Amino acid sequence: MSRRRPRRRSAPATAAAVDPGLQPERTTLSWSRTGLALVTVSAVFLRWVPHYGLGLLLLPLLTLVCALLITMTHHRRTNRAVAGIRAQTDVVQPAALVALVAVLMGLGGAAIGFVLHAP
Repeated sequence: MSRRRPRRRSAPATAAAVDPGLQPERTTLSWSRTGLALVTVSAVFLRWVPHYGLGLLLLPLLTLVCALLITMTHHRRTNRAVAGIRAQTDVVQPAALVALVAVLMGLGGAAIGFVLHAP
């Protein structure tokens, strides 16, 4: 008669569980600051609506969507990176960062254009 031990389900690895140091906290705070900065930029764009018209509402909408996406996907991306580090595999996925840089450069260009062509 063989006795089986019940299998334990391992808890998913989170950044804080794997690395209790400050790196996961700094990463989380930096993404939070990025989201907050995008919300602030959105508020600045809203102040320009009386000068440039309702067509400008596309820019604050874009910044708010980016801030929401950052907030919604940050934990999943961090946990995926931690799992890759534990498994010693390459987990670099630059698509999100490249998209964020493209959006920010586009917003910066749009802001410069609006300032230079102020009514």
